[in-house]
Amino acid sequence: MTLLIQQGRIIDGTDDRVADVYVEGETITRIADRIDPASVPDAEIIDASGKYVFPGFVDPHVHIHLPFMGTNAIDDHASATKAALVGGTTSLIEMICPGPDDEPKAAFDEWMALAQAGACCDFSFHLSVVRFDELAQAQLRELVEAGDVASFKVFLAYKGALDLPDEHLLSLMEMARELGVIITAHCENADAIDTMQKQLIAEGKTGPQWHEPSRPRSVEAGGVRHLCAFAQQTGAHVYIVHTSCEEAVEQANAARAMGVNVFVEAVAPHLVLDKSYAQRGDFEGAKYVMSPPLRDASEPPQLWQALAAGDMVSIGTDHAPFNFSGQKDMGRDAFTLIPNGIPGVQERVDLVHTFGVCAGRIDLATMVNACSVQPAKIFGMYPRKGAIAEGSDADLVVYDPTFTGTFSVADGLSQVDYCGYEGMERRGRAEVVMLRGHVVARSGAYVGGEGGGRSIPRSLTH
Repeated sequence: MTLLIQQGRIIDGTDDRVADVYVEGETITRIADRIDPASVPDAEIIDASGKYVFPGFVDPHVHIHLPFMGTNAIDDHASATKAALVGGTTSLIEMICPGPDDEPKAAFDEWMALAQAGACCDFSFHLSVVRFDELAQAQLRELVEAGDVASFKVFLAYKGALDLPDEHLLSLMEMARELGVIITAHCENADAIDTMQKQLIAEGKTGPQWHEPSRPRSVEAGGVRHLCAFAQQTGAHVYIVHTSCEEAVEQANAARAMGVNVFVEAVAPHLVLDKSYAQRGDFEGAKYVMSPPLRDASEPPQLWQALAAGDMVSIGTDHAPFNFSGQKDMGRDAFTLIPNGIPGVQERVDLVHTFGVCAGRIDLATMVNACSVQPAKIFGMYPRKGAIAEGSDADLVVYDPTFTGTFSVADGLSQVDYCGYEGMERRGRAEVVMLRGHVVARSGAYVGGEGGGRSIPRSLTH
């Protein structure tokens, strides 16, 4: 298969120019100001004039197969990855989240088998480390040395389920530095949250509006400070996921100034929503219960400024789809029983374009860097992914900035029963999405086949 994408405005985080892109098989083989169609007579011609051409977007933070709080996220790998592709995301990194009694190798094999069977886009994994006994340590080393894992995930939250004691966290970070593995981290404080939640429930404060007060900004900022102190001691590279507030970003900035290798991620919900959504009546607020929680309305502008300044370097989704009916409502009597998370793998790019670029908060280069280039670089995929360059995978998005509409669950390919952005303004849409040279989405519709996604080879940090 050959494709010729003509006269689009190519934006890949560094270059910004109008040019043609020629694709042979799965690879970009030529980029030039003009490529004569007569010289490639068998190519499908895609007219991109008046549109942007982006590298396929990379979502560095996704949950698909997620056992959590007595239930399981509602998507499977087919539905989640089709949603991703229609939204312009061609590669994603899923969090493997085993239970504290599960072996790391068995968990990796389980998640890999599910992805290989159903994923329609390319994929990789962060492996959550929730135990660190001798068997777990040996298996973690084996998985890294076999090239199966290049990043770990740790939780400074969810006491008794996913959190690690400090002695194990420190030893894990020493291992990560030795092996060249980056640590991704949910930064809060499991003990503090547990105490505050028990107190609120005892006081009869059981609704979803009490989720945010149970894990305030100071707890998140303290978690970032704590992790970065260990990173400074061990030399490990750390990546702070779903950072929700300026105070946490400032802690990472201070650590970076002291030489710590720390990267900070934003996620779409914290950029466009605030805690008033979790305060909606009739239990509607449960749709917006996530951790860290949505914050005051003053926080999203601060996060956009941090992205523009480069203090935050990536934008993911933390896609975690739980139905409002039958799953979120498990917590009607206590917010501590509401499965945490919000869907968004399909909406991310359009949210960033609408509320970031079109609103003048960031420019197009920052959008592409945060949603594609930097995730690919940080997690060892670049320039195979996240680049428009000769030799890179032909993961490309022809994007129409003139499209207007609203976000709606009716347009979603995720299996979840609500859209967290229902009715909000939408400006821009992926018109044509290519995965390794194959057109898989057109004008908001999935047109690819079943499966076909591949595991992405990744390099380590040394």
